[in-house]
Amino acid sequence: QVQLVESGGGLVQAGDSLRLSCAASGRTFSNYAMGWFRQAPGKEREFVAAINWSGRLRYYADSAKGRFTISRDNAKNTVYLQMNNLKPEDTAVYYCAARISGMPTAHTVGIREEYDYWGQGTQVTVSS
Repeated sequence: QVQLVESGGGLVQAGDSLRLSCAASGRTFSNYAMGWFRQAPGKEREFVAAINWSGRLRYYADSAKGRFTISRDNAKNTVYLQMNNLKPEDTAVYYCAARISGMPTAHTVGIREEYDYWGQGTQVTVSS
C-alpha cells in the first residue's frame, strides 16, 4: 500500500509562485512514476505533469509548460510541483498520483486510470 500526502497549497495572487509537495510512503518510491493532476470546481480532474523514477523523463500539460516544473527527491520520498506565474485559472485542488509499474507512455500519461494511488489533494486558489 502506498500513501500520498500533499502539502503546500494556499491562497495567492496572480503572478505569485507556490511549491507543492507530495510525501509518499513505501520503500520502493524510487521505482514509481509520479504525476500531478488538478480538479477545478465543476470540472473533471486533469493532468498537469508527470515524472519517471529517475527524474530524467517529464511530461507536462500544455497549460503547465513554461510555468510549472515537476521534480522528485527519492531520498526523501517526495515529489514536487513548482508553480510560477500563477493564474486564476490554475485554481483547483491538486492531487499527486503514483504508478507502481513505471512511467506511462506519452499517449497515456494523462489518463487518470493509469495511476494506482492518489493523495487527498491540496487546494490552490489564485486571486486576480
